[in-house]
Amino acid sequence: MRSRRNPSSRIGRRPTTTRDRIAAVGIDLFATRGFDDTSVDDIAEAAGIARRTFFRYFPSKNAVPWGDFDAHLSEMRTMLSELPGDIPVLDGLTSALLAFNTFPPEVAAGHRRRMRLIFEVPALQAYSVVMYDGWRRVIAEYVARRLHVGPTDQLPKTVGYLLLGVALAAYETWLADDESDLLDLLGQGSRLLYTSLSDIDAPILNGAPHDA
Repeated sequence: MRSRRNPSSRIGRRPTTTRDRIAAVGIDLFATRGFDDTSVDDIAEAAGIARRTFFRYFPSKNAVPWGDFDAHLSEMRTMLSELPGDIPVLDGLTSALLAFNTFPPEVAAGHRRRMRLIFEVPALQAYSVVMYDGWRRVIAEYVARRLHVGPTDQLPKTVGYLLLGVALAAYETWLADDESDLLDLLGQGSRLLYTSLSDIDAPILNGAPHDA
């Protein structure tokens, strides 16, 4: 497993795009007024944009806390595709998990507000399921490519669910404990995968093709 302090790539979660800027404004409003009491018009006004401009970037208010999530998924997909072909599959996945959730200290407070909304606002749960599906798909595609199977085969899909479970558990703990370190929690959870998947022959551990 790679060091938690030295992931192979640092995606970072900096609000650099217009979509992320609008999301940051929306998250601030949600935190102060409450999600249900904040409208699209409120966000547009606070961001200095027209209502129609808001809908160029977000299909609904529910999408705001996720920011430019598609761009982050694209970065993770690219990072996974650029990993050496001989790196163990789980090492590659752990590296991606850490990199995807690495962000500068100065944005930690904003990221915590964002994730608290995603985890705790009931109205966001259905939309979150869609976002999680996209995240798991990126993981499954990488595993499938390494094992020479289809991304919708059971093994790649299962690994996607397992890795998502690691991430969700780490975030729940991080949100409940201000003194915790997210990357430490992710690293601890990832180590469980090495134990739980140790009996799945060589393929998932050393990257060899899986015998379907």
